[in-house]
Amino acid sequence: MDKITVGIIGCGKISSIYMENCKKFKVIDLVACADIDIERAREKAVEFDIPKAYSPEELLADPDIQLVINLTIPAAHASVCLQALREGKHVYVEKPLAVTREEGQQVLQVAKEKGLRVGCAPETFYGAGIQTALQLLNDGVIGRPIAATAFMMSSGHEGWHPDPEFYYQAGGGPMFDMGPYYLTALIQLLGPIKRITGITGKALDERIITSEKKKGQVIPVEIPTHVAGMMEFEEGAIGTLIMSFDIFGGSSLPPIEIYGTKGTLQVPDPNSFSGQVKYRLTGQSEWIEQPLLYGYEENTRGIAAADMAYAIQSGRPHRASGELAYHVLEAMWAFHGASDDSKHYEMHSTCSRPNPMHKDLEPYTLEE
Repeated sequence: MDKITVGIIGCGKISSIYMENCKKFKVIDLVACADIDIERAREKAVEFDIPKAYSPEELLADPDIQLVINLTIPAAHASVCLQALREGKHVYVEKPLAVTREEGQQVLQVAKEKGLRVGCAPETFYGAGIQTALQLLNDGVIGRPIAATAFMMSSGHEGWHPDPEFYYQAGGGPMFDMGPYYLTALIQLLGPIKRITGITGKALDERIITSEKKKGQVIPVEIPTHVAGMMEFEEGAIGTLIMSFDIFGGSSLPPIEIYGTKGTLQVPDPNSFSGQVKYRLTGQSEWIEQPLLYGYEENTRGIAAADMAYAIQSGRPHRASGELAYHVLEAMWAFHGASDDSKHYEMHSTCSRPNPMHKDLEPYTLEE
C-alpha cells in the first residue's frame, strides 16, 4: 500500500504530538513541516526527523505533498485551508474549521469543486472512551436516549496559559475553545442537531493575568464567558449544555451524561481519548464501570488525518469530516445567536454520524 504524503503547517506547541503520531501510522509519510518562523520549522524537522523544513508558501507549492495538516491559529484556518485546496491538496485542520460560518462554507465549497477532502479536529471521539460509550448506546444498554447533559465548568485560562488574551476576544470564549469537543462527541453519540436555544453572559468585564509570563496584565473581556443552552437532536433527544469560564469555585458536574429509557450513561471527558465509562440501570443503586472496548486510549492526535489517508485511498467516508466540523461550527454560533435574538435557532446544516471505530486492528492502523 502506498503512503499518503503529508505536510504540516504550523509548528507551535500542539504540533509535536501530531508529528510524533504521524510517524507511527503506516499510511502516512510525513515529508515536510512549515511555519512563518522558518527556524521553528527547522527545529521541528530535526527533532522529528522530517525531511523538509519550509515556509508555508513553499510547502503549499510542493507538488509531492498530497495532504496538508493545518495547525495554524484559528484566524488563519480558513485562509490556509483554501490555499491548500486551490493547490490541489486535501486538508485536515485543527478546530475550529473556521472562525465564521461564511468561511467554513467557502472551504467546503472549494473542496467540493476540486474533488478534495476536508477533515477537522477534534478527533478525541476516535478514542477508547467515547467509542466504548457509543457501543453501549448502540447495544441498547440504557434503552432509547431521551436526554443528555454536557458541562465544561472552568474559571478561565489567565491563571495558567502564557498568552490567554485570545480566549477573551472575538472568536474565543468557552464555546469556541471547548465546544468542539463536547458537540462533536454528542453528535457521534446522538446524531446531528435540529435546533438550539441559548443564553449568554459574562461575570467580569476585565481579567487579570496571573500566569508568570504576563502576570498583572489586564485583559478586557469582549465576549460571553458563560454560555447555557438547549439542543434538540434530529433523532429526538434533548440536550442541556453549559460552557463556562465563570466557575471560580470549581464544580463536580460530570462532563457528559446520557439518559435513556432504561438507565443513565456517564461519558468521559471529550477532551480525552480515554476515561471511565459508567452506567446505572433502573432500580440499581451502584454504578457499573464498563472496561474500555477499543484501542487508542493515549493521546493519538493525528489519527483523523490517518483515517483520511485510508479513506482517500479506498473512497470510503472519513469520520472527522468537513460536514461534521461545519455542523459543529454552526451550532456554536447558534448558541450565541439564539441568545442575541431571544429565539430558537433552526440549524441549516446537518451531517452523518461518524461510523464506529473497528476493533482488533493492529496499533496505528485503521480499516482501508
